[in-house]
Amino acid sequence: MNSKILTSMTGLSLLLLASQVLAQDANNRNSAEQQPVGQAPEIQQEQPEIQAIPDIGGVLTPKGRLVIEPEIQYSHASVNRLTFRGIEILSTFLIGVFEAEDADRDTMTASVTGRLGVTDRLELELKVPYVYRDDTLYATVPDAQGFSTDRSLTGNGLGDIEIAAHYQMNRGQDGWPYFIGNLRYKSTTGEGPFDIRRDADGIERELATGSGFHSIEPSLTLLFPSDPAVYFANFGYLYNMKDDIDEPVGDLFVGEVDPGDAVRVSFGMAYSINERSSFTLGYKNDFINKTKTRFTDDDGNSVSTQSSTLNVGSLLLGWSYQLSQDTSVNLGLELGVTDDAPDTMLTLRIPFGMNVF
Repeated sequence: MNSKILTSMTGLSLLLLASQVLAQDANNRNSAEQQPVGQAPEIQQEQPEIQAIPDIGGVLTPKGRLVIEPEIQYSHASVNRLTFRGIEILSTFLIGVFEAEDADRDTMTASVTGRLGVTDRLELELKVPYVYRDDTLYATVPDAQGFSTDRSLTGNGLGDIEIAAHYQMNRGQDGWPYFIGNLRYKSTTGEGPFDIRRDADGIERELATGSGFHSIEPSLTLLFPSDPAVYFANFGYLYNMKDDIDEPVGDLFVGEVDPGDAVRVSFGMAYSINERSSFTLGYKNDFINKTKTRFTDDDGNSVSTQSSTLNVGSLLLGWSYQLSQDTSVNLGLELGVTDDAPDTMLTLRIPFGMNVF
């Protein structure tokens, strides 16, 4: 069937490992039992059919088979922050001011992914996303005059197109797990944060639909079938390429920007309920390094700043139902468990396959 097992940042999505590993294993056992008396049964070389969670790599699409996968993903993140700036004399006696911030961020992504089995061990992938974003921000910063802001921003357009290659290193025999090497490249076809419209003060007037930076992500996936479950793990490193922006943003002139790289880890288990249905339980964590920015102020002084590191951890839940031999329906849910993670991310995928050569 198809391949993959989980990852994104982006970003960031998941769906289920297929429930057909049991059926394939049962066929292998029945074939061995039907060998003539006195003749050693053949060693089965077939690999189990394991349906995929996107972006990670799994047991690959067979040679000559094309899988088209429409996908809709919805992500919601909210920030409710109350900050006190002043002096605390007693726990009930504060001298100072409070700052309140309430931000809601919603992202809807519709994408089409194509995966082609070039050989029985090599698979190529292309993903084309379309992104719609909506942010609402309300902030109150008291001062002598009193100050608050309430604004809403949107952005939509083509996202960052991705291409990937997946190579299966072994056949998972003699009790060994499957090892799959993955290499993913993300382009800058989406509108980046330095490409959007801004006012004279450098404040954004719309939202970006892409990251604005090229990135490469090598990773390794491990799959271990253990009837009636399949255990999986993925280890990857996301390398974001730095770039010279060389553009004014408000009163500043932005020079080189080096986005933080990320170490990505995910693991879990897919459990087959029957020959058509399965569910997945897992966890993923992205450790994102600091972003470094160099800019020049009005006085010609060159200044470097860096952001904080991020820890994005999510609980993964997934369900899959096999409609036919060529089509399945997969639903995935991510629940953020760290402060930097989106609150929820819901993904619906309906992959269908066909033989092209």
